[in-house]
Amino acid sequence: MSANITRLFEFPYYQLNNYPLDKSLTSFKDGKWNSLSTQEYVNQANQISRGLLRLGIKKNDKIAVISTTNRTEWNVIDIGILQLGAQNVPIYPTISKEDYEYVLNHSEATYCFVSDEDILEKLNQIKGNTQLKEVYTFDQIEGEHNWQEVLELGKDDSNQEEVEKCKEAVDTDDLATLIYTSGTTGKPKGVMLSHKNIVSNVLSSEKRVPLIFGETKALSFLPVCHIFERMILYLYQFCGVEIHFAESIEKMSDNLKEVKPHVMTAVPRLYEKVFDKIYARGADLKGIKQKLFYWAINVGLQYEPYGANGWWYEKKLGLARKLIFSKIKDGLGGQLDLMVSGSAALQPRLTRFFAAAEMPIMEGYGLTETSPVIAVNDQRDGGFRIGTVGRIIEGVEVKIAEDGEILVKGPNILKGYYKDPEKSASVMTGDYFHTGDIGEVSKDGFLKITDRKKEMFKTSGGKYVAPALIENELKQSRFIEQAMVVGENEKMPAAIIQPNFEFLREWAERHDLHFNSNQEIATSERVIKRIEEEVMDCNKKFGKWETIKKFELTPDEWSIDGGHLTPTMKMKRKVIREIYKDLYEKIYRG
Repeated sequence: MSANITRLFEFPYYQLNNYPLDKSLTSFKDGKWNSLSTQEYVNQANQISRGLLRLGIKKNDKIAVISTTNRTEWNVIDIGILQLGAQNVPIYPTISKEDYEYVLNHSEATYCFVSDEDILEKLNQIKGNTQLKEVYTFDQIEGEHNWQEVLELGKDDSNQEEVEKCKEAVDTDDLATLIYTSGTTGKPKGVMLSHKNIVSNVLSSEKRVPLIFGETKALSFLPVCHIFERMILYLYQFCGVEIHFAESIEKMSDNLKEVKPHVMTAVPRLYEKVFDKIYARGADLKGIKQKLFYWAINVGLQYEPYGANGWWYEKKLGLARKLIFSKIKDGLGGQLDLMVSGSAALQPRLTRFFAAAEMPIMEGYGLTETSPVIAVNDQRDGGFRIGTVGRIIEGVEVKIAEDGEILVKGPNILKGYYKDPEKSASVMTGDYFHTGDIGEVSKDGFLKITDRKKEMFKTSGGKYVAPALIENELKQSRFIEQAMVVGENEKMPAAIIQPNFEFLREWAERHDLHFNSNQEIATSERVIKRIEEEVMDCNKKFGKWETIKKFELTPDEWSIDGGHLTPTMKMKRKVIREIYKDLYEKIYRG
């Protein structure tokens, strides 16, 4: 098969013909890493297709998949579904059971594959309210149907010819998947993406990722229900990359050392945690070792690409790399040459530090509706600029509307929202999709995101405030984990801040302070005064009308389970405002 791929299920076949791997997909199970070769991957996908046909699945049927972690089975099921012209409906494992029910009913899913007992327990509470005929589990759970039953059903290959006919009948413009965006408000929307949408994005994005075809090894962690990681997994398959699925965020450090990957993708939150753990190591050092460690970190935080800081900085950087950064890199497996970040803004300090440590993070930008990549940084050919999301990828056009909104046109733009023609029409002007983001494109083609259009607000004095700019600057501080700027129709902007409790505990130890709870940290005068310094420092970068005059600290961590964040770690502003209405009132009426 040539590289003229037009449908998603062709990627594993392309790998089989060009870069057949002994370890195409690898998951950790029963105390060891278990791999499928490319040939086994293709064989199992065909078995699933044959089994699904025998269950009565036909073109345009919807099959839901819910998995707590990324794993081999997800990919086998995905290809098995797509080959029949049916649609894979991935569901975020962390959403509420009510949202499970909504997505299953709205998509009219007839079968569902789930990873484990926790998901199953939540699903069983609402299953009776849906059209589901059967639920299959990936883990062996007593008394439950297992996905191996579908594999077994497809062992008899006498209906493979029917599978081949189904494959032939799938057109590149056919619907491939429904992805329900978590959204910061309202019910999830079913984004309709075709084979062409995602395939075009894979082939254009590949040109920006320096992988060694047939040799590179990847660690997959970002949830595959997220279109970013899903597109990346297809890209890896196209490039003959060995894919290893991380066990969990808690096991990431161990997995990195065991797998020794060359590449991985994640959201900024994970990179922040990795950086904080690295920084915390300095507290355990003494004397000259500690001074040297923090000196190297500070050198890293001043990094600019392409030697822009001059020869003396490059000399210091070379020394920092030799003495400190090489050891940090070894602690993350030793071979991590590229990381990619998406979903939210990446703090420039993280971009600088990891590039200095020779583990560069290439920040990109996109939405579920754009399959997802619109732009991405690339170290090659001068394509890496800190504070931007890189240059626009091939085949995609971007124009900036009069109000600053980023409009996008290309083969990656969604087919529409499922069962919602009005909403579908509302986000399009001709062939251009309205991203809802405000941004600018430099003369040499770098895209910079400055805010979310709907999040900008006016103070009572009539001044516009772009909260995301201020929030991202606040989060540059190691003392601040999350920040939400408020002040619509109020006399001034203010901030509700979640302190970085983990870092503050380490900071407290260094300053002979002792806290027994997050509540004590959030109400400590010393902490409040220290964070005030960080806020004042941030204010220097903004106009007088947009400086943060007051702030309040929250005593708990913002989380998906707590309702503060969406599954892609974006803030639910209305929810946060409601949760902390007492703090809001204290700021403005106190």
